[in-house]
Amino acid sequence: MQRPLVLSGPSGVGKSTLLQRLFAEFPDKFGFSVSHTTRSPRPGEIDGKQYHFITRDRFLELLRKGAFIEHAEFSGNFYGTSFQTVREVEQQGRRCILDIEAQGVRQIKATNLNPVYCFISPPTLSTLRDRLQNRGTETEDSVKKRLATALNEVAYAKEPNVHDVVIVNDDLDRAYELFKKVALGEETSGDSLPPLDD
Repeated sequence: MQRPLVLSGPSGVGKSTLLQRLFAEFPDKFGFSVSHTTRSPRPGEIDGKQYHFITRDRFLELLRKGAFIEHAEFSGNFYGTSFQTVREVEQQGRRCILDIEAQGVRQIKATNLNPVYCFISPPTLSTLRDRLQNRGTETEDSVKKRLATALNEVAYAKEPNVHDVVIVNDDLDRAYELFKKVALGEETSGDSLPPLDD
């Protein structure tokens, strides 16, 4: 169970909700890899908890030093997972969970991290659109960009051997029970990826 768990899926699919539930139920078993970002904190976000909020210059400096397992630029902001944050979680005897975009998954596959890859899928694209719009934190332009990115993530997820398990978040309780099994290292077959071309 000590292999890191890479969680990916489109923005708005419910990854944060699944993680919050897992950490609430198992406060000592898991640790979240806190990514670095150059975006501004949203209301209620705390530096070092949701993200390490840093300047663009500092991010680029860390990038030059090879500090990141993976990094991506999205909506004009950089995001990255550092080797250090993963090591810190492992040193606490916890399983490290990484919440990563598809671009980052490709980069991690080129490292020696050897994680378990879990993809969280929406049941339909219209469901995802509704979730993003109902957040109240996205502009219409931002929703369009995130949906375009979601299509790319789903297309990548359809490629063979990209993910070890797929979970469709059509029902939160059901999706959580499946996610919990994956996180605890139990055998599970997961779901089939829906067509998502609506």
